[in-house]
Amino acid sequence: MELWVDAIFIVIVALLIDRFIGEVPNAIHPLRWMGNILGWLDRRVKNRASGWAHLWGLLSYLLVFCIFWFISITVCMLVRVKLGDWTSEIGNYTVCWGEILWIILCGFFFKISFAVFSFRKHCMPIQKDLREGNTEAAAAKVQMIVSRKTKGMDAEHIASSCCETVSENLVDSVCSPTFYFGLLGLTGSVMFRCCNLMDAMWGYLNDKYRNLGFFPAKFDDVLGFITSRVSPVFVWLAAKLMRMPPHPGIIEAARRDHAMTPSPNSGWPMTAVAAALGISMEKKDVYIMGAGSPMPTIDDVTRCYHLVELTSILFIIIVTIPLFVFIGIHVEIFAEDLIRGLFGGLI
Repeated sequence: MELWVDAIFIVIVALLIDRFIGEVPNAIHPLRWMGNILGWLDRRVKNRASGWAHLWGLLSYLLVFCIFWFISITVCMLVRVKLGDWTSEIGNYTVCWGEILWIILCGFFFKISFAVFSFRKHCMPIQKDLREGNTEAAAAKVQMIVSRKTKGMDAEHIASSCCETVSENLVDSVCSPTFYFGLLGLTGSVMFRCCNLMDAMWGYLNDKYRNLGFFPAKFDDVLGFITSRVSPVFVWLAAKLMRMPPHPGIIEAARRDHAMTPSPNSGWPMTAVAAALGISMEKKDVYIMGAGSPMPTIDDVTRCYHLVELTSILFIIIVTIPLFVFIGIHVEIFAEDLIRGLFGGLI
């Protein structure tokens, strides 16, 4: 097949894995391994107040990135080079099994970096508890997807927490990793995912992580700058396609209220989604988005993840696929050939 056809199929395979298979089991998930390495590095930092902690944070990122970039690129390269000529005749057609396997592997590694449909799986058990009136159990489950204290939350704030998490992750879990995959292939998606995970683990403004997490936190802000600011456009388009009741000012709300969140990027998709749904989202003592609108109900959580899922698909179709077809797939081949060159005549 032509390379541009391969590029389209890689993205489709990744989406199909995400939708019908979901996440790799946690025990063998590459992000778990990544987290284990970061935990090991974290335990070896003694003086966190010095400037060396800044350097350690940078070097830690480079180490984790290089490890997982090398593994993913090398595996894909070996399949493309060693099995590229593996073909068979089926009827009047020649099937290139090596090429198909390469597409599937690239799609698999790409899928690890993003998640479109996983948040409904987290939200549905919470919704079930709320429908049964078991707010205590729902609050306990919410604790797994938010960093705030959830014990004693009422049903409205539990639903709000779900909507906030789903809408915030539109950028971190979809737009940013798929955007950089479109630009740089697996190099881009690994680059973002390593940084985003480090920000989640080390990006705290306390004595322990203020210096150590400085680089990944700032780099994560930089990488999410463009994608967060274009995300409201895709929320608006998805809301139109879903024929949601007209709530004017989706993009205007994002421009006006995005600065409510401590993060410079997360407020953009959150305010846009709140405006599209006609709800408010409240994190007590931190922000109220969509003030004046009602708090979300159980059904609004379903509307929220459906909206974010469609927004994600639109972004991947309109942005990721064209970028990957014209740019990213060529960077991917270049990276694989670069690794092949490092092995010299061994491959």
